[in-house]
Amino acid sequence: MAGPTLQRRDVPPRVVWALEQSGVHPLLARLFAARGVRQTDELDDGLARLLPPSALLGAQAAARFLADALAARRRICVVADYDCDGATACAVALRGLAMLGAAPGTLCHVVPDRAVHGYGLTPAIVDLAMASRPDVLLTVDNGIASLAGVAHARALGIDVVVTDHHLPAKEQGDIVLPDATVIVNPNQPGCGFESKNLSGVGVMFYVLLALRSELRDRGVFTPEQQPRLDALLDLVALGTVADVVRLDANNRRLVAQGLKRIRAGRMQPGVAALFAAAGRDATRACGFDFGFALGPRINAAGRLSDMSLGIECLLTDDPARATELAQQLDAINRERREVEAGMREQAEGMLEDLLAHADLAGGSPSALAIYDPDFHEGVVGIVASRLKDRLHRPTFVFAKGQDGLLKGSGRSIPGFHLRDALDLVSKRHPGVLKRFGGHAMAAGATLDEADFPTFERALRDVASEWLDAATLARTLLTDGPLNAEYFTAETVRALDAQVWGQAFDPPVFSDEVEVISQRLVGEKHLKLSVRHAGTVRDAIWFGHSDPVGERITLAYQLRLDEYNGRQRVQMIVEGIG
Repeated sequence: MAGPTLQRRDVPPRVVWALEQSGVHPLLARLFAARGVRQTDELDDGLARLLPPSALLGAQAAARFLADALAARRRICVVADYDCDGATACAVALRGLAMLGAAPGTLCHVVPDRAVHGYGLTPAIVDLAMASRPDVLLTVDNGIASLAGVAHARALGIDVVVTDHHLPAKEQGDIVLPDATVIVNPNQPGCGFESKNLSGVGVMFYVLLALRSELRDRGVFTPEQQPRLDALLDLVALGTVADVVRLDANNRRLVAQGLKRIRAGRMQPGVAALFAAAGRDATRACGFDFGFALGPRINAAGRLSDMSLGIECLLTDDPARATELAQQLDAINRERREVEAGMREQAEGMLEDLLAHADLAGGSPSALAIYDPDFHEGVVGIVASRLKDRLHRPTFVFAKGQDGLLKGSGRSIPGFHLRDALDLVSKRHPGVLKRFGGHAMAAGATLDEADFPTFERALRDVASEWLDAATLARTLLTDGPLNAEYFTAETVRALDAQVWGQAFDPPVFSDEVEVISQRLVGEKHLKLSVRHAGTVRDAIWFGHSDPVGERITLAYQLRLDEYNGRQRVQMIVEGIG
């Protein structure tokens, strides 16, 4: 596959000037303006700037219901999800409700096993939760599409409070909501909450804010006595980044506040233990740590083992127990990487065969669906993401579940709404998709093995109709040249201190350089020595082994390489033009 076309971000000069006049550093002003920031109040990460909980539909009703439940000492069972967002949301719910007065012994939680129970509040999960004799089921990061599970719980006399951020279910094209006692979800019909991008843990945090306000109004707390819910922001930040939700201004504030607390040493023992297990420095915590160090270690539990381990790590107040659990999660993550590497190698071999046939037929497919009986259900999403990145095509990877059905996870490219594509496939081929759900960039689907060829063809047909040559062409957005004066450790630290992530991408600069030398390190990484603005600099292209030309345009990020107490600014190659 050809490399991406480098495309420079548009930078409105008047906005840059206005930001600079407001005291923003010139380099940061340029980067922020290119990402849609128009005025400095969007950069204010103070908690007072958070959108109010009153704007989130259902939050106040949930607060009134939960306040009554706490007062009546009703038993509340939190129904979690098996990814990092669900795990952090569960921990925030349990810690927060305890802080706000839940009586000892009235809180518990249950989390689905990915291979046994499937996703969401299924009837089977309701039955599992019944062992705790709950009066209330409180879902976190799931439930909005759990029509059967909510109905089952209500039939048993159990109240259900749904807190979720996913899209609702559709039947015959119409949105259908579960018959829950209360629903809190920024993406439900009629919700005017300005940020539709809250993560599951973000929604739960907002419910706690509304509950605290309700308890204040009832005289349970005074403003001076009320619990400090900001103590939970390390968990909110972790789940928000790990779930790769869009980092709009409100989400950036949540993440920035969590990072500030972690850097100051104020975090749950489990979060501190995960930093240590990952070999990351919590005093210099950044979004990268959440997305690529802590998040994968928690997710690994849900993929290969039991997410209860991840949740317990985030719930324990015993540093020794937190360390023990973090080390277990680290070991599971190493196993996950080995499983993923084997699956990816196998899938890439299948991809090579597919592309060879496609070349004979006159072009690569517009979408990709891969299945092998030996694939592991727990890592299909990661492998789909890797293949999507390589091919730049919407990609589904399937594995066989314990019930004999194929469980698939898909990842998409900009311009192709994956959940809507599955909806169209289900309409054109009724019965092929047993279950499906998700959003624009990621989705899941369940089908019979015999129906896989039909699904594969149907997905390609939709992709062929929806995707044009411009959408299928890979582009890499860059922030243009970086002045030589900014190649300093101070610049890297200033950039690392910002909140970057989904839809607020970390800076990628592009400059023409002369390649002085190049060699392979670790058999699969290209180490470069380049001349840039008259200075020789180090660069490395991870996962790339093909040599490059003598004069190239390099797209790169900046990183500090620390070795033997010395710091060097290194260019991390993202692509070439």
